[in-house]
Amino acid sequence: MSTTPDNAVRAYVADHRGTFLDALADWLRIPSVSADPERAGDVRRSAEWLAAELADTGFPTAEIWETEGDGLPAVFAEWPSGDPSAPTVLVYGHHDVQPAAREDGWHTDPFEPRTVDGRLYARGAADDKGQVFFHTLGVRAHLAATGRTAPAVNLKLLIEGEEESGSPNFPALVRTHADRLACDAVIVSDTGMWAADTPTVCTGMRGLTDCQIDLFGPDQDIHSGSFGGAVPNPATEAARLAAALHDDDRRVAVPGFYDGVIELTDRERELFAELPFDEAAWLRTAHSHAALGEAGSTTLERIWARPTAEVNGISGGYQGPGGKTIVPAAAQLKLSFRLVAGQDADAVQKSVRDWVAARLPAGIRHEITFWGATRPCLTPLDHPALRSVVRAMERAFGQTVRFTREGGSGPAADLQDILDVPVLFLGISVPSDGWHAPNEKVELDLLMKGVETAAHLWGDLAENWRPGTA
Repeated sequence: MSTTPDNAVRAYVADHRGTFLDALADWLRIPSVSADPERAGDVRRSAEWLAAELADTGFPTAEIWETEGDGLPAVFAEWPSGDPSAPTVLVYGHHDVQPAAREDGWHTDPFEPRTVDGRLYARGAADDKGQVFFHTLGVRAHLAATGRTAPAVNLKLLIEGEEESGSPNFPALVRTHADRLACDAVIVSDTGMWAADTPTVCTGMRGLTDCQIDLFGPDQDIHSGSFGGAVPNPATEAARLAAALHDDDRRVAVPGFYDGVIELTDRERELFAELPFDEAAWLRTAHSHAALGEAGSTTLERIWARPTAEVNGISGGYQGPGGKTIVPAAAQLKLSFRLVAGQDADAVQKSVRDWVAARLPAGIRHEITFWGATRPCLTPLDHPALRSVVRAMERAFGQTVRFTREGGSGPAADLQDILDVPVLFLGISVPSDGWHAPNEKVELDLLMKGVETAAHLWGDLAENWRPGTA
């Protein structure tokens, strides 16, 4: 089997670029905002549109999958290779989008796509409809360039309808359909690159668990002159907890927090250091004035590969104008913990509960509420499927591909855990695309590079990887 010819792919993509973009624009006109109950019909219409488009692409199976209760639909598609030894690959993305309105600062209607200077502006252009849709032209180019009638891999797609609302029904959906979603690897096309002139592959995402700690002292607010200094103050204890969260080296001070952490290798540190990182420019993006974090780690290492704890909010007592001399009855602390490969979210939650209980004095009652957890995921640099992704991107972009990680979290870890397969990331979006912001856009030339990458990927995987080799 030979990999897909570069020139044939590029020619096919160029010939079909116009019709591809016209179809994408039609999809972008559907305001599939999952967070707005009044848009539930539009989310369903988006799913129906995509299922029909995938059937037209050639997928023998293209179905709408319902989620629990009044959840929003996902789309599943499947195209068998016909080769019993071929890998099975599942592509993940989402078809719902963030809310958007002209008054938010959009130059034009966010659901009326417009093309300006090689950029397509619309809500969902990059996050994530554009990056989902490039797989349709990619598989067509793969077939046309190789003369195949089916992909070189067993190709499946799962396109979610609730990602922008926190994927509340996604784990249950994956468990319900685990047999049909069975695969050897997952490709997530809901991520980005370092920059247009620096193509990169993401190799991991951090996990997340967050909580609210409610502290209770006196049964009501009491006079600080008559009682202050003689009874415990819940606002003071909230502040003491927040202050104790890190040690002098900015490491998280919760005992057991770092248990199991997979440390960066020297090679991974070198790969991070190869990226053209401008800390001053990064600080401007962060609207911040200095970098600060765990001693011994660079800024990129801190946001991509180190676990963290953040105080998201602290409140308690009187917040009105002027003073009010009280010992408040209650206070509240909100914390979030970003987790890296090797950490267990349940164990971290237990460690936090034990730490809080041990630090609070008698007379302070407390309640801790955790809002679930997202597990971290990490792709080994030497995994053969990752090497295929890198080679496919390098053929499309014509230059060396470097490596990043993502500091945020997403549903990729659910696929990794439930299906017990590696997760890889293939995205072409760049930071200026403005995900979740007014005037979201996608760079059309980069979108076509995504198409070419997908076209090369299936043949490379089939030629260079067989299940069970990694």
